[in-house]
Amino acid sequence: MISIDLAHRKLGFIGIGSMGRPIAQRLLEAGYKVMAYNRDRRKAEALVGYGATVAKKLSQLAYCADVIFSCLANDDAVRSIYMGPEGIFANVRPGSVIIEMSTVGPETSRELYKRGSDLNVNVLDVPISGSTRAAEQGTLTLLGGGDEEVFDAAEPFFRAIAQQYFYLGASGSGATMKLVVNALLGVGMQAIAEAVALGQKAGLNRDRVFDVLSHTAVIAPAHIGKLTRAASNDYSSQFAMRLMN
Repeated sequence: MISIDLAHRKLGFIGIGSMGRPIAQRLLEAGYKVMAYNRDRRKAEALVGYGATVAKKLSQLAYCADVIFSCLANDDAVRSIYMGPEGIFANVRPGSVIIEMSTVGPETSRELYKRGSDLNVNVLDVPISGSTRAAEQGTLTLLGGGDEEVFDAAEPFFRAIAQQYFYLGASGSGATMKLVVNALLGVGMQAIAEAVALGQKAGLNRDRVFDVLSHTAVIAPAHIGKLTRAASNDYSSQFAMRLMN
Protein backbone atom coordinates (compact mmCIF):
# COMPACT_ATOMS: atom_id res chain seq x y z
CA MET A 1 0.00 0.00 0.00
CA ILE A 2 1.27 3.46 -0.92
CA SER A 3 1.53 5.72 2.11
CA ILE A 4 0.49 9.34 1.72
CA ASP A 5 1.20 11.64 4.65
CA LEU A 6 -1.77 13.95 4.16
CA ALA A 7 -0.65 16.40 6.81
CA HIS A 8 2.43 17.32 4.81
CA ARG A 9 1.38 16.83 1.21
CA LYS A 10 1.17 19.87 -1.03
CA LEU A 11 -1.56 19.85 -3.65
CA GLY A 12 -1.54 21.50 -7.04
CA PHE A 13 -4.73 22.24 -8.96
CA ILE A 14 -4.77 23.04 -12.67
CA GLY A 15 -7.92 24.39 -14.32
CA ILE A 16 -9.93 26.76 -12.13
CA GLY A 17 -13.09 26.68 -14.23
CA SER A 18 -16.75 26.06 -13.45
CA MET A 19 -15.98 22.62 -11.99
CA GLY A 20 -12.36 23.06 -10.97
CA ARG A 21 -13.00 26.12 -8.83
CA PRO A 22 -15.49 24.54 -6.39
CA ILE A 23 -13.45 21.33 -6.21
CA ALA A 24 -10.27 23.23 -5.38
CA GLN A 25 -12.20 25.34 -2.89
CA ARG A 26 -13.47 22.25 -1.07
CA LEU A 27 -9.93 20.88 -0.83
CA LEU A 28 -8.85 24.18 0.71
CA GLU A 29 -11.76 24.14 3.14
CA ALA A 30 -10.76 20.60 4.14
CA GLY A 31 -7.41 21.98 5.26
CA TYR A 32 -5.17 21.03 2.35
CA LYS A 33 -2.49 23.36 1.06
CA VAL A 34 -3.30 24.08 -2.58
CA MET A 35 -1.27 25.83 -5.27
CA ALA A 36 -3.53 26.88 -8.15
CA TYR A 37 -2.78 27.44 -11.82
CA ASN A 38 -4.99 28.68 -14.63
CA ARG A 39 -4.21 30.24 -17.99
CA ASP A 40 -6.35 33.18 -16.90
CA ARG A 41 -4.42 33.98 -13.73
CA ARG A 42 -7.34 35.94 -12.28
CA LYS A 43 -9.34 32.73 -11.84
CA ALA A 44 -6.55 31.19 -9.78
CA GLU A 45 -6.17 34.39 -7.77
CA ALA A 46 -9.86 34.16 -6.79
CA LEU A 47 -8.89 31.23 -4.55
CA VAL A 48 -6.30 33.19 -2.59
CA GLY A 49 -8.97 34.32 -0.15
CA TYR A 50 -9.58 30.66 0.71
CA GLY A 51 -5.90 30.06 1.41
CA ALA A 52 -4.53 29.04 -1.98
CA THR A 53 -1.24 30.16 -3.44
CA VAL A 54 -0.95 30.91 -7.15
CA ALA A 55 1.71 29.36 -9.36
CA LYS A 56 3.49 31.87 -11.55
CA LYS A 57 4.20 29.15 -14.10
CA LEU A 58 3.01 25.62 -14.75
CA SER A 59 6.53 24.35 -14.16
CA GLN A 60 6.49 25.83 -10.66
CA LEU A 61 3.34 23.91 -9.75
CA ALA A 62 4.71 20.70 -11.26
CA TYR A 63 7.88 20.92 -9.19
CA CYS A 64 6.32 22.07 -5.91
CA ALA A 65 3.20 19.88 -5.67
CA ASP A 66 3.20 16.32 -4.38
CA VAL A 67 -0.31 15.59 -5.67
CA ILE A 68 -1.50 17.30 -8.85
CA PHE A 69 -5.18 17.61 -9.77
CA SER A 70 -6.35 18.82 -13.16
CA CYS A 71 -9.81 19.61 -14.49
CA LEU A 72 -9.53 20.77 -18.10
CA ALA A 73 -11.71 21.30 -21.16
CA ASN A 74 -10.70 18.53 -23.55
CA ASP A 75 -8.02 16.11 -24.76
CA ASP A 76 -5.97 18.82 -26.47
CA ALA A 77 -5.88 20.93 -23.31
CA VAL A 78 -4.81 17.93 -21.24
CA ARG A 79 -2.03 16.97 -23.64
CA SER A 80 -0.83 20.56 -23.78
CA ILE A 81 -0.67 20.87 -20.00
CA TYR A 82 1.06 17.54 -19.45
CA MET A 83 3.10 16.86 -22.58
CA GLY A 84 4.30 20.32 -23.59
CA PRO A 85 7.96 21.39 -23.22
CA GLU A 86 7.04 23.53 -20.21
CA GLY A 87 4.38 21.12 -19.01
CA ILE A 88 3.88 18.85 -16.04
CA PHE A 89 5.90 15.85 -17.18
CA ALA A 90 8.88 18.02 -18.06
CA ASN A 91 9.05 19.31 -14.49
CA VAL A 92 7.30 16.86 -12.14
CA ARG A 93 9.23 15.10 -9.40
CA PRO A 94 9.40 11.27 -9.28
CA GLY A 95 6.96 9.81 -6.77
CA SER A 96 4.30 12.45 -7.38
CA VAL A 97 0.64 11.54 -7.83
CA ILE A 98 -1.51 12.95 -10.63
CA ILE A 99 -5.31 12.90 -10.38
CA GLU A 100 -6.63 13.84 -13.82
CA MET A 101 -10.35 14.68 -13.66
CA SER A 102 -11.15 15.94 -17.16
CA THR A 103 -13.64 14.31 -19.52
CA VAL A 104 -11.28 12.90 -22.15
CA GLY A 105 -10.92 9.79 -24.26
CA PRO A 106 -9.57 6.63 -22.59
CA GLU A 107 -6.61 6.67 -24.97
CA THR A 108 -5.55 10.06 -23.58
CA SER A 109 -5.76 8.71 -20.02
CA ARG A 110 -3.65 5.69 -20.95
CA GLU A 111 -1.12 7.94 -22.70
CA LEU A 112 -0.69 9.99 -19.52
CA TYR A 113 -0.42 6.85 -17.42
CA LYS A 114 2.33 5.39 -19.61
CA ARG A 115 4.29 8.64 -19.66
CA GLY A 116 3.91 8.95 -15.89
CA SER A 117 5.11 5.38 -15.36
CA ASP A 118 8.26 6.15 -17.34
CA LEU A 119 8.95 8.98 -14.88
CA ASN A 120 7.94 7.06 -11.71
CA VAL A 121 4.83 9.24 -11.42
CA ASN A 122 1.48 7.71 -10.45
CA VAL A 123 -1.37 8.81 -12.74
CA LEU A 124 -5.06 8.22 -12.05
CA ASP A 125 -7.93 9.08 -14.38
CA VAL A 126 -10.78 10.18 -12.11
CA PRO A 127 -13.42 11.98 -14.20
CA ILE A 128 -16.37 13.67 -12.58
CA SER A 129 -20.07 12.89 -12.78
CA GLY A 130 -22.18 15.73 -11.43
CA SER A 131 -23.08 19.37 -11.84
CA THR A 132 -21.41 22.57 -10.72
CA ARG A 133 -23.81 22.66 -7.79
CA ALA A 134 -22.81 19.12 -6.82
CA ALA A 135 -19.17 20.23 -6.92
CA GLU A 136 -19.98 23.12 -4.60
CA GLN A 137 -21.82 20.83 -2.18
CA GLY A 138 -19.26 18.03 -2.31
CA THR A 139 -21.76 15.52 -3.68
CA LEU A 140 -19.98 14.54 -6.90
CA THR A 141 -19.50 10.99 -8.13
CA LEU A 142 -15.94 10.08 -9.11
CA LEU A 143 -15.00 7.31 -11.54
CA GLY A 144 -11.47 6.02 -11.12
CA GLY A 145 -8.95 4.22 -13.29
CA GLY A 146 -5.27 3.42 -12.70
CA ASP A 147 -3.41 1.56 -9.97
CA GLU A 148 -5.85 0.52 -7.26
CA GLU A 149 -3.45 1.08 -4.37
CA VAL A 150 -2.89 4.67 -5.52
CA PHE A 151 -6.65 5.18 -5.80
CA ASP A 152 -7.14 3.83 -2.29
CA ALA A 153 -4.39 6.08 -0.93
CA ALA A 154 -6.12 9.11 -2.46
CA GLU A 155 -9.46 8.41 -0.76
CA PRO A 156 -9.11 11.23 1.81
CA PHE A 157 -9.00 13.71 -1.08
CA PHE A 158 -12.05 12.12 -2.67
CA ARG A 159 -14.01 12.29 0.58
CA ALA A 160 -13.44 16.05 0.66
CA ILE A 161 -15.00 16.61 -2.75
CA ALA A 162 -17.40 13.74 -3.50
CA GLN A 163 -20.33 11.85 -2.09
CA GLN A 164 -19.22 8.60 -3.69
CA TYR A 165 -16.32 7.30 -5.71
CA PHE A 166 -15.72 4.06 -7.58
CA TYR A 167 -12.62 2.24 -8.75
CA LEU A 168 -13.25 0.74 -12.20
CA GLY A 169 -9.94 -0.88 -13.11
CA ALA A 170 -6.77 -0.20 -15.07
CA SER A 171 -5.80 3.14 -16.59
CA GLY A 172 -8.52 4.50 -18.88
CA SER A 173 -11.32 2.67 -17.05
CA GLY A 174 -12.53 5.79 -15.29
CA ALA A 175 -12.58 7.75 -18.55
CA THR A 176 -14.44 4.90 -20.26
CA MET A 177 -17.08 4.78 -17.54
CA LYS A 178 -17.57 8.54 -17.82
CA LEU A 179 -18.39 8.14 -21.52
CA VAL A 180 -20.85 5.38 -20.62
CA VAL A 181 -22.53 7.72 -18.11
CA ASN A 182 -22.58 10.56 -20.65
CA ALA A 183 -24.20 8.31 -23.25
CA LEU A 184 -26.99 7.40 -20.84
CA LEU A 185 -27.47 11.03 -19.86
CA GLY A 186 -27.73 12.13 -23.49
CA VAL A 187 -30.15 9.36 -24.48
CA GLY A 188 -32.30 10.12 -21.44
CA MET A 189 -32.52 13.81 -22.28
CA GLN A 190 -33.47 13.01 -25.87
CA ALA A 191 -36.16 10.60 -24.68
CA ILE A 192 -37.61 13.25 -22.37
CA ALA A 193 -37.76 15.76 -25.23
CA GLU A 194 -39.61 13.21 -27.37
CA ALA A 195 -42.04 12.45 -24.53
CA VAL A 196 -42.84 16.12 -23.96
CA ALA A 197 -43.38 16.67 -27.69
CA LEU A 198 -45.67 13.62 -27.81
CA GLY A 199 -47.76 14.90 -24.91
CA GLN A 200 -48.13 18.36 -26.40
CA LYS A 201 -49.05 17.01 -29.83
CA ALA A 202 -51.72 14.85 -28.17
CA GLY A 203 -53.24 17.97 -26.65
CA LEU A 204 -51.92 17.83 -23.09
CA ASN A 205 -51.10 21.03 -21.25
CA ARG A 206 -47.36 21.67 -21.56
CA ASP A 207 -46.84 22.83 -17.97
CA ARG A 208 -48.80 19.88 -16.65
CA VAL A 209 -46.70 17.44 -18.69
CA PHE A 210 -43.51 18.80 -17.16
CA ASP A 211 -44.96 18.76 -13.66
CA VAL A 212 -46.23 15.19 -13.84
CA LEU A 213 -43.08 13.85 -15.49
CA SER A 214 -40.95 15.30 -12.70
CA HIS A 215 -42.93 13.25 -10.17
CA THR A 216 -42.72 9.91 -11.95
CA ALA A 217 -40.30 7.09 -11.20
CA VAL A 218 -39.03 7.01 -14.79
CA ILE A 219 -37.26 10.38 -14.48
CA ALA A 220 -33.76 10.06 -13.04
CA PRO A 221 -32.62 12.60 -10.43
CA ALA A 222 -30.06 13.97 -12.90
CA HIS A 223 -32.90 15.00 -15.22
CA ILE A 224 -35.14 16.76 -12.68
CA GLY A 225 -33.25 20.05 -12.82
CA LYS A 226 -33.17 19.92 -16.61
CA LEU A 227 -36.94 19.44 -16.71
CA THR A 228 -37.41 22.48 -14.49
CA ARG A 229 -35.28 24.66 -16.77
CA ALA A 230 -36.99 23.40 -19.92
CA ALA A 231 -40.41 24.07 -18.39
CA SER A 232 -39.47 27.74 -18.07
CA ASN A 233 -37.95 27.78 -21.58
CA ASP A 234 -34.43 28.05 -20.19
CA TYR A 235 -32.27 26.17 -22.66
CA SER A 236 -28.97 27.73 -21.67
CA SER A 237 -25.99 25.42 -21.98
CA GLN A 238 -25.26 23.28 -18.93
CA PHE A 239 -22.90 20.84 -20.62
CA ALA A 240 -20.89 21.03 -23.84
CA MET A 241 -21.95 18.57 -26.55
CA ARG A 242 -18.30 17.92 -27.41
CA LEU A 243 -17.90 16.34 -23.96
CA MET A 244 -20.69 13.85 -24.68
CA ASN A 245 -18.48 11.49 -26.68
